[in-house]
Amino acid sequence: MKEGYLILETGEIFEGTLIRNQSNVQGEVVFNTSMTGYQEILTDPSYAGQIVVFSYPLIGNYGVNQDDYESTKIHVRGIIVGDLCSEPNHFKMVETAESLLDKYNIPYLTNVDTRELVKTIRKKGTVKAVISDQKESVVPFQKEIDLISQVSTQKVFTHENVGPHVILMDFGYKKSILQFLLKLKCKVTVVPFNYPLEKIRLLNPDGVVISNGPGDPMAVCDQLGKIKKITEEYPTLGICLGHQLIALAYGAKTSKLPFGHRGGNHPVKDLITGKVYITSQNHGYVVVDQTIDENQFLVTYKHVNDGTVEGLSHRTLPILTVQFHPEAHSGPKDTEYIFEKFVSLLHQNLGAMKYAIQ
Repeated sequence: MKEGYLILETGEIFEGTLIRNQSNVQGEVVFNTSMTGYQEILTDPSYAGQIVVFSYPLIGNYGVNQDDYESTKIHVRGIIVGDLCSEPNHFKMVETAESLLDKYNIPYLTNVDTRELVKTIRKKGTVKAVISDQKESVVPFQKEIDLISQVSTQKVFTHENVGPHVILMDFGYKKSILQFLLKLKCKVTVVPFNYPLEKIRLLNPDGVVISNGPGDPMAVCDQLGKIKKITEEYPTLGICLGHQLIALAYGAKTSKLPFGHRGGNHPVKDLITGKVYITSQNHGYVVVDQTIDENQFLVTYKHVNDGTVEGLSHRTLPILTVQFHPEAHSGPKDTEYIFEKFVSLLHQNLGAMKYAIQ
């Protein structure tokens, strides 16, 4: 153990204990307010390129299990915690959070005043930072590029099932999205984010899910034309980044939030029913309300705290989008019904096609 520092590009320095791992690691520093779910957060591809500050003071107290991975590896650049539990206890535990971080050589600072750090991020906005063992580190901050290609699959693979065939476009998808589709009997084929439209058509899908993923949606603006054609040809569900990409494909714009929405307690209002759901969220960008074409899209959900757009529905095409994570993991499961609604759209569309053929 040795002294370590989180040095923000705005000049603030937060001291802590750097344990065993490499230093001088850069990333966008963000905070998550969840009390549980650190394993899912560490392995969520949407956190690629980021240093995650856990605002809850004790992390790691139930260890790491075999079931809660959202991908096959850790994607965060580093983590900052108040206290990382070294002696966790849970009947499903197979290793500690410490050992998982060490396995992937992820730097982490403990004994940090995370309350003051979160207050600073809220005041200054999301900024870059470096984890270092030198208080006077002068490592130049690098611009993040190409995060999505780093986390997207390079191969096409199919999970057979008895229901509708869904293409899952992998911009950095969470495993629990796939699990929900399989639970609802969908056959699912996962394809890279840049998979050509012609090849998607050859797979003969009944619907498409455009996944979550890291970074600025405009980093993959070259995919927008393809996404629009997909939504015109197939029932489509966009989740988080997928929601933003569909909106962009239809002419809307996105902007960066001051410090993002990351946690498991975000209230979202269904504008159709008036009901409020508590949702899991992880995003730094939002669709700008005033840029949405109201002749084509209906805003279906809004964030209760800041009024940002949380969902869209096309007025004539079977397109649904949500900014929050209906699969949760971790977080409340209030909005699991979004998957059921999408699969119901697939069955309706299949029924209409069958009727048209007859």
